[in-house]
Amino acid sequence: MQFQIQGQHFDVGDALREYVADKLETLNEKYFNHGIEASTTFSREGGHLVRAHISFQVGKGILIQADAQAGDAHSAFDQACERVAKQLRRYKRKLRDHHERLDDSPEAHQLEARDYVLKNAYDESEDASDHNDEPIVVAEMATNIQTMSVSEAVMRLDLADAPMIIFRNATNDALNVVYKREDGNVGWVDTNWADRQKKSSEGSAQTSSAAAKSA
Repeated sequence: MQFQIQGQHFDVGDALREYVADKLETLNEKYFNHGIEASTTFSREGGHLVRAHISFQVGKGILIQADAQAGDAHSAFDQACERVAKQLRRYKRKLRDHHERLDDSPEAHQLEARDYVLKNAYDESEDASDHNDEPIVVAEMATNIQTMSVSEAVMRLDLADAPMIIFRNATNDALNVVYKREDGNVGWVDTNWADRQKKSSEGSAQTSSAAAKSA
C-alpha cells in the first residue's frame, strides 16, 4: 500500500511519518488487506490545535475520509484513525461483498464519463452581461460511474463523507444520485421513476380493459 504523509504549514518529522504508516498498515491488514493508498495531511487549526485528515482508499472505488483535531499531531491522528476503523467495522460485511463482486467482473460495473471542474460564479466586480451562457472549464479528467445498489451508494456516501454520489442502479442500469440532506437524512434521485410509472399505468390500463371485456 502506498502512503502520502504531508503537512500544510506543519513540519512532519520522520518519527511521525513512521507512526502514521505503521498504524494505517496495521488497520489495512486487520480489514481485508485491500488497501491501495492512504493519504494523511496535518495542519494547524486556530494556532493551538492540530488537524489530521485521513483519506484511505480501501479498494476500487471505495474511499474513507476522516478528520480530527487535538492538541498534538499524534492525538489528532489517533482520533481520525479510530473514526476510519469504526467505519470499517460498521460496513465490514458490505465491503467484503463489494470486493468479491469487483473481483468477479470489474469492468462490467463501470460507465466511462468525464469529470469537469467549472469556474466559480461571476466575480462581484464583473458584469454578468459580459459573459455568455457557456461555463468556463478549468479542469477535465476521466472518471468512472460504477454500478451498485442504492444501499451500497449510501455506504460510500457515508464512508467518503461526500455531499453526493452518482451511480448506475444495479436493478435497472439507470443513473441515480444519493445526496446528504440538510435535515441529516439521505436523498435519492431515481431517473428510472418515469419509466416505472409509465409501465405501471400501462399495466393498470390493460387490466381494466380485460376486466371490461370479461364483464
